[in-house]
Amino acid sequence: MGTLPAAPRLLLLLAGAAGLCRARFSFPLRVSPPAAPGNGSGSSRQQSHPSEADGLALASEPGAAVSFLAMVENLQGDSGRGYYLEMLIGTPPQKLNILVDTGSSNFAVAGAPNPDVTSYFNTEESSTYKSQGTDVTVRYTQGSWTGVLGTDVITIPKGINGTYTINIATILESENFFLPGVKWHGILGLAYDALAKPSSSVETFFDSLVSQAKIPNVFSLQMCGAGMPVSGSGTNGGSLVMGGIEPSLYKGDIWYTPIKEEWYYQVEILKLEVGGQNLNLDCREYNADKAIVDSGTTLLRLPQKVFNAVVEAIVSTSLIQTFSSGFWTGSQLACWDKTETPWSLFPKLSIYLRDENSSRSFRITILPQLYIQPILGIGQNLECYRFGISSSSSALVIGATVMEGFYVIFDRAQKRVGFAVSPCAGKRNIPRMKLSAIFKIGALSAAL
Repeated sequence: MGTLPAAPRLLLLLAGAAGLCRARFSFPLRVSPPAAPGNGSGSSRQQSHPSEADGLALASEPGAAVSFLAMVENLQGDSGRGYYLEMLIGTPPQKLNILVDTGSSNFAVAGAPNPDVTSYFNTEESSTYKSQGTDVTVRYTQGSWTGVLGTDVITIPKGINGTYTINIATILESENFFLPGVKWHGILGLAYDALAKPSSSVETFFDSLVSQAKIPNVFSLQMCGAGMPVSGSGTNGGSLVMGGIEPSLYKGDIWYTPIKEEWYYQVEILKLEVGGQNLNLDCREYNADKAIVDSGTTLLRLPQKVFNAVVEAIVSTSLIQTFSSGFWTGSQLACWDKTETPWSLFPKLSIYLRDENSSRSFRITILPQLYIQPILGIGQNLECYRFGISSSSSALVIGATVMEGFYVIFDRAQKRVGFAVSPCAGKRNIPRMKLSAIFKIGALSAAL
């Protein structure tokens, strides 16, 4: 047996020092009545050319309804403050940056001056804006806003060609929603209408786009911040592909898991491993009260019991066992000399998701480069990191921390979410994440 490498010199700093704090961007975990569950069946593994019955279009197909190459790298941002899309709203068009959020369902923009936003939508200057006169309030895990519903036309410069009439809420008051340093001016909720406020009768942005542009009911998302500083320059980039899948944005196969209920993108987690070791928790612990895929939540959020088990397992398998509890709870940062990187000291995490064939599962593996995240601005000789996993009072949330390693397909037409390996990380000499072949669930299925 070889000797273990010496641990780098480690310092712990309060996360509040020098103006730093735990990431404040966190959306959204509202309680809303679920819709009827979707049923998935058959094999989850898809090659680069799904059948036409899937309702998917590919950019490489001759005669495809939409060319997705124009949508590549249409996002900017980072995991700390979210990823946003440029949009033109109203007549004449007003340019705004809109946060992409798969965990809510309202399309809303700043409708009045706010000290934390650089631009807002002035309805009085748009000849096509029509107010519906309906007040709407949306509350998130952190932050809320109140506004008025209306309609107007939108164009997405790096999106689907054309101009479309969309329900839009103009935000007139907000609390802890627009935060200092964010570069977006509104939010694009891409979840189902069951979450829409004030009621599910409000047609969502993507439903309107599917209806008017005649695109397949699917979108896909790539966020390219793996291994990059949280809340850095905000130029990490990414892609929101509306209407299908762009083959250049992933490597290998796509693995699909069923959407259990059409409100959030709710999926089913069967098992978690740390360093290849099963946590041995009842799978109900992972799914109580739900497990969702949410681009608007910064971290991987775990129910308290699961979080405690993950931290205990990381501590026991990492090469550093001198961390204070503050690092794990997010109140402290861990710092090393800039000549050293800590990622080799931490274990891989694996999440097992139910396959479309309910007797099988597949595994996504998360490297430390995703959940041990660099933070800028501490000192000339130090590189500091935060823990990219937090506890949750309820749901398990696969947030940006995990999604940055994968190309994620939200196939609403077939009620499933797909995962494929994203090549983003490889461009920055960060190892690519891993997707593993199907595993038999066996007796586990009977317990669910």
